[in-house]
Amino acid sequence: MTTLNSRRGGPGTLLQALASPRYLLTAWPWRALAYTLTTLFVGGLLLLVALPVYTPWTVFVATLGEQDSTGPLAFWFTFGALMTFCFAPLIAIPLGALERRRLHLVLPGENGSGHRLPPPGLWGWVRTRYSEAATWREVAYATVLFPVFGLAFLVTATLTSATVLLAINPLLLADENESPVVVGWVALTTPAEALPYTLLSPLLVALLLYACGLMSYGHGIIARALLVGPPKEELRAELDQVTESRARLVNAFEYERRRIERDLHDGAQQRLVALSMDLGMARVDLEEDSPADRRVAAAQAKADELIDEIRELVRGIHPRVLTDRGLHDALQELADHCPVPVTVETAIPHRLPAHVEGTAYFVVAEALTNVYKHADADSVTVRAHLAPADPRAEGAGAILSVEVTDDGRGGADAVRGSGLTGLGDRVAVMGGTMGLTSPEGGPTRIRVELPCGPIPRNPMP
Repeated sequence: MTTLNSRRGGPGTLLQALASPRYLLTAWPWRALAYTLTTLFVGGLLLLVALPVYTPWTVFVATLGEQDSTGPLAFWFTFGALMTFCFAPLIAIPLGALERRRLHLVLPGENGSGHRLPPPGLWGWVRTRYSEAATWREVAYATVLFPVFGLAFLVTATLTSATVLLAINPLLLADENESPVVVGWVALTTPAEALPYTLLSPLLVALLLYACGLMSYGHGIIARALLVGPPKEELRAELDQVTESRARLVNAFEYERRRIERDLHDGAQQRLVALSMDLGMARVDLEEDSPADRRVAAAQAKADELIDEIRELVRGIHPRVLTDRGLHDALQELADHCPVPVTVETAIPHRLPAHVEGTAYFVVAEALTNVYKHADADSVTVRAHLAPADPRAEGAGAILSVEVTDDGRGGADAVRGSGLTGLGDRVAVMGGTMGLTSPEGGPTRIRVELPCGPIPRNPMP
């Protein structure tokens, strides 16, 4: 990512700045110092807030060396695990949000959260947050922050105190009654002796800035690895791959359905028709109402029944009328075969993609079957119409809306009904949505919306 410094000709990242001899002349040392100082503040606050979580583990570790400590060890281990599970996420989640904001100081870029959007309600939030990996990565980061805080405190305190002492030594030794100051293995007694060492204090300041830069970069790498979710470009690429693979699966599924329908229609069905004709011809040579004639007639009747069953099976796999004449006529044929009176209303000005027509057809077929078997309805209305996804945009994608409404007893539940669940899955594969409203006493309404691609400017039926 291009940063302000890189646009001005300076190093674009903290690592590039550390490798550059102009590091101290850029803004990165002060950003790293600010990151280190705020780390000390956040780490100290975490030590206070997380006290109930890490105290049981501290006692557990202290108890390890004692004799006959099996019972206390088991207690403190169980208590520590319970406290960690219950309260560590509640501390780590806001900590992660704060750290992602601070991360912009040393690693500018897209530092978004890896959390999913929870369903509404407190329980939905708890169930989502406690079950996703992003939360427990934040817990791991909170654990790592303790040694990071300790290292930052040790380095910063040591270099800062040394810098201050070297700078004020001449002032301290100006008082003749002041005791000598020991710097390493040298004892300083006068301001003149301390002055050369005072000149070293700017070097310690530079060393502090470099140390803050190194610590901040390492800390930032750990924070990004544990706290930052995948970038939006990667998510979009994964979504595109899923969409393409889903389209390939739909096309493969439709191809297999057509192949099975063709094999049944052109293979088994035609052979059974030929068999029925052969049996009919055989009856011509037999004496009417003779035992042999009756057996051949019974075989011919069974063959005809099997032909009807295969014909219905072929219609269920992929109705010929849907391929030849489109969705309107296919829905009308479904209405004609349904025992419950069905009214079909459509507004579809042109043929739709085959997978869209097939999905809409089978949604209506399954819905009518459910009405006949379970709803105890007197009438059903099927509506299908095509509309642009965005009416204000010319050439926008189209949405096919299919609605099946009956006046039955209601009470349909997609959770309990495997057929309704299958409908939802079929629609979801197409990238569509399905809604169900079915209060007790009716009416029941199933509404499905399927994306169809762009609408032609001059639609032809």
